[in-house]
Amino acid sequence: MISLSETAAREIKKILVEQSLPQEQTRLRVAVKGGGCSGFTYMLDLTEEPTGAADEELESNGIKLLVDNKSLLYLEGTEIDFKEELMQRGFVFKNPNATTTCGCGSSFSG
Repeated sequence: MISLSETAAREIKKILVEQSLPQEQTRLRVAVKGGGCSGFTYMLDLTEEPTGAADEELESNGIKLLVDNKSLLYLEGTEIDFKEELMQRGFVFKNPNATTTCGCGSSFSG
């Protein structure tokens, strides 16, 4: 299971309103791809595309998530949070499968 913190869910809902996206049809695609300084990079994207054959549809704090099966292997148990601090603003991944992460937190190895 992948979860969104309440803070992250509020930020997603805020973005949906700001971009005039339909809340019922729009989902947050969560994925990993090869690259980054540690091996894998996290990806977030708002999409209205239908659920694909290789996708799992999840829900957390009122937000629908789409995750492809390959990414789910690396993201199982991950919590996505949102931080707004003086030197950093953005989504933060708390991934129990990551053995190492880069300094910026946007890539990992598993």
